[in-house]
Amino acid sequence: MGKAFASQADLTDKKTTFERLSEHCWAYTTEGDPNSGVIIGDRFILVSDATATPAMARDLIAKIRTVSDLPIKYVLLTHYHAVRVLGAYAYASEGATEIIASQGTLELIRERGAQDMKSEMERFPRLFRNAETVPGLTWPTMVIGGGDPVKGEVPGKLSINLGGVVVQIWSPGPGHTRGDTIAWVEEEKVLYSGDLVEYEAGVYTGDAQLAEWPATLEALRALQAEYLVPGRGEAMKGNANVNKSLDYTKRWVQTLYRAAQEAVAQGMDLKAAMAHTRKAMDPIFGHVFIYEHCLPFDVTRAYDEASGIKHPRIWTAERDQQMWAALQS
Repeated sequence: MGKAFASQADLTDKKTTFERLSEHCWAYTTEGDPNSGVIIGDRFILVSDATATPAMARDLIAKIRTVSDLPIKYVLLTHYHAVRVLGAYAYASEGATEIIASQGTLELIRERGAQDMKSEMERFPRLFRNAETVPGLTWPTMVIGGGDPVKGEVPGKLSINLGGVVVQIWSPGPGHTRGDTIAWVEEEKVLYSGDLVEYEAGVYTGDAQLAEWPATLEALRALQAEYLVPGRGEAMKGNANVNKSLDYTKRWVQTLYRAAQEAVAQGMDLKAAMAHTRKAMDPIFGHVFIYEHCLPFDVTRAYDEASGIKHPRIWTAERDQQMWAALQS
């Protein structure tokens, strides 16, 4: 077999940082690996993005326990990707009674959660340390955008009072996936974006809605946040830096999609489209964390969307290898 995925050789652990942003809001960031957010009220705690495995979630829980012994009642899944959700089981022993997700995320878990779990674990093993602690897929208990309260569904936006602080949870629009959900603490101007926003790290777009993503970023910009915990990258402080991360993500998405549209218009195959995209992307983004991991999946999805495939095709471990082979041949 030829060259392996860049992520399979990326085995060095990254430094984690747990820092306070405002009175109730904390950021758990990991040098370009997936971030999590923590909001600590007077009665309850909410965690945004559960981490990839229960063992890894316990690392975050240990950080939380250095500042609070309150129950971690709520876990928000900002989207369905395995690296964000499979750690949710660890929070049950910490008081978690509600796992929150959007209707779009629930539908994607049903449609492709099992395939995504296997695909992600095989292509990026470092992000799934102690994968044997994962008992299975994570299912939400509270769904935003459904509407049937008997099923735990909540129409539109959801506001959660943690005691002394209110967290607004809602889906601003499609982007990284069609089910992206954010947490917004308006009183303290702190935004937890999930992978809708990244900074100085690869922007994974393998399941994205690229045409709509820029408008969703502008909806987030309208909040005028003073703090942002992106999906990857450092926590951003000050509105100017929040906008810098929004601009970074928007530039990635638009540069990628424009290159794919040009490739399709010129009748290029996937391998030629990759070379064409690199000419535009490498000089701007080639230095950032997980760039080489993201780009094959990003170009493939952008090529599909530019070819008229609106609903992203499901990534499986087998499809990963087929795509990789097409780019190497």
